[in-house]
Amino acid sequence: MTLLFDTQFLFVRALKKLVRNPILIFFSLFQPIIFLVLFTQLFSKFSQVPGLFPSGITYLEFATPGILMQNAFSSALQSGTSIVEDLNSGFLQKMLVTQVSRPAILIGRLATDAFRVTVQSAIILGLAYLLGFNMATGIAGILLTLFIIAFFGFAWSGISLTLGLRTKSAETVFGIGAFLTFPLLFISTALVPGSAMPTWMQDVSSVNPISFATTAVRDLALPNAFSLSAEVTSLAVIALIALVTMSVTVYLFRKVVS
Repeated sequence: MTLLFDTQFLFVRALKKLVRNPILIFFSLFQPIIFLVLFTQLFSKFSQVPGLFPSGITYLEFATPGILMQNAFSSALQSGTSIVEDLNSGFLQKMLVTQVSRPAILIGRLATDAFRVTVQSAIILGLAYLLGFNMATGIAGILLTLFIIAFFGFAWSGISLTLGLRTKSAETVFGIGAFLTFPLLFISTALVPGSAMPTWMQDVSSVNPISFATTAVRDLALPNAFSLSAEVTSLAVIALIALVTMSVTVYLFRKVVS
């Protein structure tokens, strides 16, 4: 019961902190919205190239799942900056001298990140609908999409938290996050089909976690594209990433709290 209460308290605290710093939310949403509004218009004629996209699919419909995953990926890589702030401000040290549940400190942080990514994704999805996007699998597909995005963000938050706990430098966390975002995004099927890439990019894309997650969402979005095996494979890959990243995060967190 203490774990649940403490997690709820820290979750609410982190949300209040976000609300009081709306500039962070703005910049988190700014990039994916630019991709959604401008890139889908700029590359709209790509869908007219014979054999490049499924028949009748617009570039907006193809790219929206990738933009959603890009938002989840880049937002998750910001998680470490918050833990660094708590370390440098002394808040974490103050929490450790109280009776608060130690796991709740980490769980509350992760729950906040997953919630933020879900809300941001809902905003982006709503804007995509205004531009003409449609989820072929309906409400069930939207809910499953938000779950996949939150799960993906949770898995990648572990990398950022690991960097934050290890380096205790917000600048380092931000720099490495920015360094990882664009190479992994562009060498994936988030914005272009694999057939349009050079051979070496196709090879990298085939093992890129963003490609797996994007495929899961895209199969829910496009007509007659749903594949249970693809969904299971994508979720398994995300779960494996989560297991690895969270194991390292928990190990480092235990060292900090001890």
